[in-house]
Amino acid sequence: MMREFEIERQFDIKIESIKPNKGVYHLKTNDGVKCLKKISYGTQKLLFVYGAKEHLYKNGFPNIDRYFLNTEGNPYAVVNEDIYTLSQWIEGRECDFYNEEDLKIAAQCLAKLHIASKGYEPPENSKLKSDLGRWPHLMEKRIKSFDKMKEMVRKKKNHKSDFDIVYLKSVDYYKEQSKKALQILNSSNYFEICRITEEEKSFCHHDFTYHNIIIDNDNNVNVIDFDYCKREVRAYDISNFMIKVLKRQNWDIKFAQIILDGYNSISPLREDEYKVLFGFLVFPQRYWRLCNRYYYNEVNWVQGTFNKKMEELISEKDKFEKFIEDFKSTYNVE
Repeated sequence: MMREFEIERQFDIKIESIKPNKGVYHLKTNDGVKCLKKISYGTQKLLFVYGAKEHLYKNGFPNIDRYFLNTEGNPYAVVNEDIYTLSQWIEGRECDFYNEEDLKIAAQCLAKLHIASKGYEPPENSKLKSDLGRWPHLMEKRIKSFDKMKEMVRKKKNHKSDFDIVYLKSVDYYKEQSKKALQILNSSNYFEICRITEEEKSFCHHDFTYHNIIIDNDNNVNVIDFDYCKREVRAYDISNFMIKVLKRQNWDIKFAQIILDGYNSISPLREDEYKVLFGFLVFPQRYWRLCNRYYYNEVNWVQGTFNKKMEELISEKDKFEKFIEDFKSTYNVE
């Protein structure tokens, strides 16, 4: 159990009540409502995240969950080897991915975040987090992993699970998709865009989804949970956000346009960025991730959950293919 008095002592607060809430703790304190969170990575990575948030704040992007410093000036407390951060609790509602106005203001917010991220020099004692230039290699690795997982299924002596059977039937299609995505990326200006991003010293949120986008009573869009932020091309953040919306909207091109129009109204994408974005959209990241979780026991879901998620993914195939064709013709990418 977390020792509350240690949190009080290190952050110099008095906790009046504490209750778990979606993986964090909701704290009532003598200094208002706070969010306490246990961190699953080390202090060097945390200092990169802390520095990134402070950089955004200084650059005119204040609606974030900034960390409070402890009595020694560090943005964390250490309790029994565990690391905790403390931030303001941001009141509001989660972004509604079925609401067009929400999607528009969230996309505009993401563009503002990317602009404000420029010029970020991480603190000296932090660990630089970067995926710049890594995507072709990551995609190649994931393409190979499809074959490795296939081998794992083939080697099963006893009976194959329902998931195994569906995997064997579907994997070749998704492997082809992956190869297409890699081809698109390799024929794009990806490395040049990475070079520009490196020079700009910008970063991405890397988990820009509904539960990290909080719309407050004044209709301000707040962004929380920067745990995954890193140096990255902005097309990644945009594609990730788009996919999370599109899978809920039957891959209707209209919602891609709402997001891109919103983003472009603040910070227009350059023509060559569309191809990189397209590569990310084509890559079957969700399929790869689900299979990877299943075969490498990354999450302890019951068998039924895996089967259901697999069915959902495969049932989207036709709509997804139509979306890809619509995207090609709308944004003139090949």
